Amino acid sequence: MAKKANTIKILGLDGKDKGTVELPSIFSVTPRLDLIHRAVVATESAQKQPQGRDPLAGKRNTAGSWGTGFAAARVPRLTGSGYPSSRNAAFAPGVVGGRVAHPPRAEKVITKRINRKEKK
Repeated sequence: MAKKANTIKILGLDGKDKGTVELPSIFSVTPRLDLIHRAVVATESAQKQPQGRDPLAGKRNTAGSWGTGFAAARVPRLTGSGYPSSRNAAFAPGVVGGRVAHPPRAEKVITKRINRKEKK
Protein backbone atom coordinates (compact mmCIF):
# COMPACT_ATOMS: atom_id res chain seq x y z
CA MET A 1 0.00 0.00 0.00
CA ALA A 2 1.51 3.34 -1.10
CA LYS A 3 1.73 5.83 1.72
CA LYS A 4 0.84 9.42 0.83
CA ALA A 5 2.45 12.39 2.54
CA ASN A 6 -0.80 13.55 4.12
CA THR A 7 -2.21 10.18 5.26
CA ILE A 8 -1.25 7.95 8.17
CA LYS A 9 -2.00 4.34 8.95
CA ILE A 10 -4.24 3.32 11.84
CA LEU A 11 -3.15 0.23 13.71
CA GLY A 12 -5.32 -1.89 15.93
CA LEU A 13 -4.40 -3.23 19.35
CA ASP A 14 -3.14 -6.38 17.68
CA GLY A 15 -0.76 -4.33 15.48
CA LYS A 16 -2.59 -4.91 12.18
CA ASP A 17 -3.77 -2.23 9.74
CA LYS A 18 -7.24 -0.89 10.40
CA GLY A 19 -7.24 1.86 7.76
CA THR A 20 -5.83 5.29 6.95
CA VAL A 21 -6.67 8.83 8.03
CA GLU A 22 -5.92 12.04 6.18
CA LEU A 23 -4.01 14.62 8.17
CA PRO A 24 -5.05 18.26 8.17
CA SER A 25 -3.09 20.50 5.84
CA ILE A 26 -1.38 22.25 8.76
CA PHE A 27 0.86 19.20 9.23
CA SER A 28 2.38 19.64 5.78
CA VAL A 29 3.68 23.15 6.56
CA THR A 30 7.35 23.41 7.49
CA PRO A 31 7.78 25.04 10.91
CA ARG A 32 9.35 28.51 11.03
CA LEU A 33 12.02 28.34 13.68
CA ASP A 34 12.28 32.13 13.94
CA LEU A 35 8.61 32.40 14.95
CA ILE A 36 8.96 29.55 17.42
CA HIS A 37 11.95 31.31 18.97
CA ARG A 38 10.06 34.60 19.28
CA ALA A 39 7.08 32.85 20.90
CA VAL A 40 9.29 31.07 23.43
CA VAL A 41 11.14 34.29 24.31
CA ALA A 42 7.83 36.13 24.76
CA THR A 43 6.45 33.37 26.99
CA GLU A 44 9.58 33.17 29.14
CA SER A 45 9.91 36.93 29.52
CA ALA A 46 6.31 37.20 30.73
CA GLN A 47 7.26 35.18 33.81
CA LYS A 48 10.01 37.58 34.92
CA GLN A 49 9.32 39.90 37.82
CA PRO A 50 10.48 43.51 37.74
CA GLN A 51 13.11 44.38 40.29
CA GLY A 52 14.44 47.71 41.37
CA ARG A 53 15.81 49.80 44.19
CA ASP A 54 14.14 52.49 46.22
CA PRO A 55 14.82 55.78 44.38
CA LEU A 56 15.57 57.51 47.70
CA ALA A 57 17.94 54.82 49.02
CA GLY A 58 21.14 56.49 50.17
CA LYS A 59 19.65 59.97 49.76
CA ARG A 60 17.77 60.33 53.06
CA ASN A 61 20.37 62.47 54.80
CA THR A 62 21.61 66.03 55.09
CA ALA A 63 25.01 65.42 53.55
CA GLY A 64 26.81 68.27 51.86
CA SER A 65 30.32 68.79 50.56
CA TRP A 66 32.78 70.78 52.64
CA GLY A 67 34.53 72.00 49.51
CA THR A 68 38.29 72.48 49.36
CA GLY A 69 40.74 73.55 52.01
CA PHE A 70 40.11 70.96 54.73
CA ALA A 71 42.58 68.23 53.67
CA ALA A 72 39.69 65.83 53.02
CA ALA A 73 38.13 64.31 49.95
CA ARG A 74 35.37 66.40 48.40
CA VAL A 75 32.60 63.86 48.99
CA PRO A 76 29.37 64.88 50.71
CA ARG A 77 29.59 64.45 54.47
CA LEU A 78 26.88 64.27 57.12
CA THR A 79 26.26 67.52 58.94
CA GLY A 80 26.26 68.04 62.67
CA SER A 81 28.85 68.05 65.41
CA GLY A 82 29.47 65.87 68.41
CA TYR A 83 27.70 62.85 66.96
CA PRO A 84 29.61 59.72 66.01
CA SER A 85 28.19 59.77 62.49
CA SER A 86 28.98 63.41 61.79
CA ARG A 87 31.79 64.00 59.31
CA ASN A 88 31.13 60.58 57.76
CA ALA A 89 30.86 60.50 54.00
CA ALA A 90 27.38 59.80 52.66
CA PHE A 91 25.14 60.21 49.61
CA ALA A 92 27.87 59.48 47.07
CA PRO A 93 28.26 56.05 45.45
CA GLY A 94 31.25 54.16 46.77
CA VAL A 95 30.88 55.21 50.42
CA VAL A 96 29.19 53.39 53.28
CA GLY A 97 25.53 54.39 53.35
CA GLY A 98 25.69 55.99 49.92
CA ARG A 99 23.46 55.42 46.96
CA VAL A 100 23.99 52.74 44.32
CA ALA A 101 25.70 54.08 41.23
CA HIS A 102 23.54 52.47 38.52
CA PRO A 103 20.73 50.55 40.22
CA PRO A 104 18.23 48.35 38.38
CA ARG A 105 15.07 50.32 37.60
CA ALA A 106 11.62 48.95 38.38
CA GLU A 107 10.21 50.91 35.42
CA LYS A 108 12.32 48.99 32.90
CA VAL A 109 10.23 46.99 30.42
CA ILE A 110 11.45 43.40 30.64
CA THR A 111 8.64 41.63 28.78
CA LYS A 112 8.85 40.92 25.08
CA ARG A 113 5.76 41.13 22.90
CA ILE A 114 4.77 39.04 19.91
CA ASN A 115 2.35 40.06 17.19
CA ARG A 116 -1.18 38.65 17.40
CA LYS A 117 -1.00 36.90 14.03
CA GLU A 118 2.38 35.37 14.84
CA LYS A 119 0.90 33.56 17.84
CA LYS A 120 -1.19 31.28 15.63
